[in-house]
Amino acid sequence: MIMVDIQKQIDAVERELRTADIDGAPSNVQKIGQRYPSGIDDLWQAVTTPDRIARWFMPVSGDLELGGRYQLEGNAGGEVLECSPPADGTASYRVTWEYGGGVTWLTVRLTEESADRTRFELEHTARTADVPPGMWETYGPGATGVGWDQALLGLSLHLGSVDGSISPAEAEAWQLSDEGKAFTRAAADGWAAAHIAAGADSAAAASAAEATYAFYTGQQ
Repeated sequence: MIMVDIQKQIDAVERELRTADIDGAPSNVQKIGQRYPSGIDDLWQAVTTPDRIARWFMPVSGDLELGGRYQLEGNAGGEVLECSPPADGTASYRVTWEYGGGVTWLTVRLTEESADRTRFELEHTARTADVPPGMWETYGPGATGVGWDQALLGLSLHLGSVDGSISPAEAEAWQLSDEGKAFTRAAADGWAAAHIAAGADSAAAASAAEATYAFYTGQQ
């Protein structure tokens, strides 16, 4: 039984990759965005309050305020570096993303387009020197990008952007289902397209997408 409109979700997501020099350090910047049928205040609550985050992403603890630290259950933690609640149609926050001994940075931005429509954008920045040797060459942007695609799918289901129902507790099993594998395949290909648009060789991008798909589906 099909639980999720996979193609609608894949097509709704915007993916972008660029390189940048940040504080003197060459960095990869991945950006993923989607428009949601939600007012900016409601979407802000969905992406900043523990009870709402747990309903579409994973349980989080800590002090979710400027200068506080957070911890996602079994995943990354970090510090809240910037926080600007909704005002004049925009809102944003910036946090460190600390996982496996490494530090990268996330910036989330919300832009109100109407009373019941808001654009969500997540930017993930990593210094190239901090990426484990061979990881980028093997997996490319899909290594983290597919994970963010999964997060945006969770948010879409939570806000009713696409039909279907997958609770966070069901996500791991769903990921290995035929439907979940189809979603991973499409998301990996989407990041391959973003990789090519950023200047990557098409064969290298396709190879990285294959490796990413194999990793996320338990084949590697």
